[in-house]
Formats: sequence, structure tokens, C-alpha cells
Amino acid sequence: MRFRRWLQPGMGVKRWLLLIFAGMLVLALGAAHVIRQVTQDIQPGGLADAVVDLITLQFLPFPLRGFIAGVAGTALIVVGAWRLAVALTRPLRTDEETPLADVIYQKKFLARGPRIVAIGGGTGLSTLLRGLKQHTSNLTAIVTVADDGGSSGALREELGIPPVGDIRNCIAALADAEPLMSELLGYRFPGYTRGESGLVETEPGGLRGHAVGNLLLAAMTALEGGDFEEGVRQMNRVLAVRGQVVPASATPVNLVAQTRDGATVSGQSTIMRTAGIKRVWIEPGDVRASEDAVAAIAEAEIVVLGPGSLYTSVLPVLLIPEIRRAVASAPGVRLYACNVATQPGETEGMDLADHVVALLAHTQPDLLDIVLANDRFNGEDKPWPSDAVQPRWPPGVDPAPHLVTDSVASLEDPHHHDPERLAAAILRAIEQEGPELRRERSARVA
Repeated sequence: MRFRRWLQPGMGVKRWLLLIFAGMLVLALGAAHVIRQVTQDIQPGGLADAVVDLITLQFLPFPLRGFIAGVAGTALIVVGAWRLAVALTRPLRTDEETPLADVIYQKKFLARGPRIVAIGGGTGLSTLLRGLKQHTSNLTAIVTVADDGGSSGALREELGIPPVGDIRNCIAALADAEPLMSELLGYRFPGYTRGESGLVETEPGGLRGHAVGNLLLAAMTALEGGDFEEGVRQMNRVLAVRGQVVPASATPVNLVAQTRDGATVSGQSTIMRTAGIKRVWIEPGDVRASEDAVAAIAEAEIVVLGPGSLYTSVLPVLLIPEIRRAVASAPGVRLYACNVATQPGETEGMDLADHVVALLAHTQPDLLDIVLANDRFNGEDKPWPSDAVQPRWPPGVDPAPHLVTDSVASLEDPHHHDPERLAAAILRAIEQEGPELRRERSARVA
């Protein structure tokens, strides 16, 4: 079974085995020529003549001699080449339980996957990345820098660096050793308890309440002379993630919201618990985007917005002017993956159309090509939660993006997406809607 895996298309092994075999064949012909010349002077019937006859299988019929020599030579070449490959690549393997052929095939398959950019933060973005990394390693996660709560908020205030919590979660999600890496990077030193409003500090000072991954990112930034973007790049390399995670900006931003009754609320951790949001904005409004983020969007075949908190994860990235312009002019297909359930406070009472209208009102009307929404409203043994995002459509915007529905909710926890279902649904939607979208874009340009 393992040997057949080596011969599958895309492994890049068969051509070199054939080359080795051809070289050995030419070498064997040369050796046969030398033997023929040497044995011409051997006395017939002598000991030397008998030894040569035994080595060259003269006691067997001529066709059988060639068959045995061919099988034996091929077997020796294949076994030798295989064992050489194992010996050379074993020091590079991180998982001894996975066959080497599977590791190489997976790497090659993922390297040919589509170039995808995912924009957002929080649990939604890391869930999406866990699914997409099974289909491609050409992944870029662009993460919000508006978080101001918990360990991220404390490090932001003390060190002046952008929040690292969402970046840490995305790096863990893309790591080959996930979920072990998630447990390690997410481990928090005792000192905080979780209350209704989030993490509450019980014993101030020291490492209490900080996640290991947050401290690593802060340390990496310090090692790079305070260059946060370079610190995140190095963290990607150290943990050998599939793809890359980049901050939306190297400058932390403050999220501000205005409610429908005219009140102003400041801070991401406060806004996420606020109902009746009318609009949000970031301060400073002219913050510079990460160069890596803008470049990735320009090269992407697919740009995915969400899933994640609409006002506190997705929009804080899109409100950065350079990123908004990059998404608007992106050559790839732009897809919004809407949450499967509303969030208490932030999006309470909002249906699918409300989510899309709010997103486009904060950016521009033609920002989206596709909207992906859930169409399954029950779990295996659990009823659908009462706060499901209702699939009302159309959203009342022009041009209206294409609506695609699929079963993307988790069977075990219908409040959240299932990583594998979500990734598969996104790729299916792109494959089905892509040709028509390209025709529509061409028509608008013309």
C-alpha cells in the first residue's frame, strides 16, 4: 500500500525512478560488454569458465535468465531508492506515525491549491482556517487589530503592540500539530477567571492570565526591534504553519460604535455586548495596512470575508482604507461567509439580509460577489438555537451579490460552523458561480 502511494500522480517520483533504471540499464550493458571481452580468453571447461557460467545463469533457458535478472535489478533499484529517500527525509518529519509517502503527497497536493485570503478574527476565522488548510497551503489570514480585552488588551496597553490573541488563534489553527499547538499556545497562566463580561483579573501582575502564544508573539516582536509585522512573520516560520497569518495593520486601532439611539460606545470588548448598533468606525481612521495583507489580496483567487463577529471582527479589517480598496479591486472572487447564528448584543435580531446590508453600507455596494449562508436548521440530536440567522433575501442593495446556501453548521454545535463543511461549501460555490461572475465583471468593464 505504501509503495503504491509513492507511484500516485503528482508525487514526482516515477520519472526519477525511470531515470535511475535507465542509468542502471546502460551501466549493465557496459558491464556485460566488459565481461564478454574478458571471458573470450578463458579456457573452456576450466574452473573460471564454470564460475562465469554460474554467475551468468547459463544453466537456465535464455528468456528465463533475462526475466530473473530484470526482476532482481528492478527490485534492488526500487528498494534502494525508497530507503535512500526515507533516510534523507526522516530528520525533516514531524510526525513519525504518518507514512512518508502520505506526508510528501499532502505537501505537493496542498501546494497546488488555490490562493485564498481570509479576513476577520475571533473564533470564526480560526474555524475557517482549520477547514481550508486541508485543501491548500496557499492561505493568508488577515486578522483584526482592534481587540482590547483580556491578555491581548493588557499587552497592548503595556507594550504598545497590536492585540495578539486572534493572531495566536489563527497561527495555532494553521499549524500541522494542531490541536496540540492550540492547547499549548492557548494555555493561560492562572490569575484570571471568566465572567459575564469576559476575562476578569483576580490577581494582578506578572504572567497571570496571559496566554503562552500571546507572550511568544510579544517576545518575537521585541526580538525584531519592535517590528510587529516581522515578529508575526517569524512566528509563522518558527511554527511552520500552512500558509501565513498577517495582522491587518502594525498599528493597534480603537473601534468606536454609534447606536440607533445616538449613544457612542468605544472599545471592541464593549461593542460586542452592545445592541442596536447603527455604525462603527476605527480610530485612527487613516491607519496604514500591512503590506503583506495588501499584496496577498491582490494575488488571491478567492477572498473570504468572515465568518466572525460582523462589527468587531470583520468590519475592523475592512475599515482600514487600503484593505477596503484592495478588496474592492481584487481580481479574485469575493465571498462573504455569514454567521450561522446571531450574537447577543452585537447582531441580535439581525437576519441574513441585515448582515449583508450592514457590511456593504460600511464599505461599498459592489464589494461582494457571493454570499454563503447556512440552510440546515437542526443538529443531530439538538434543536436549532432560537438565534439562528434567518435566511431573508434579497438584501436590498444593488448590485446584489449571488446567494449560495449550503449545510455548513456543525452537527454537534449548531451555533457554529463546521470547518470541513464550510471549506467544502466555499470551494463548491466558487466552482459553480465563478464562470457567471467572470462574465458579469467583463460586462461591467465593457
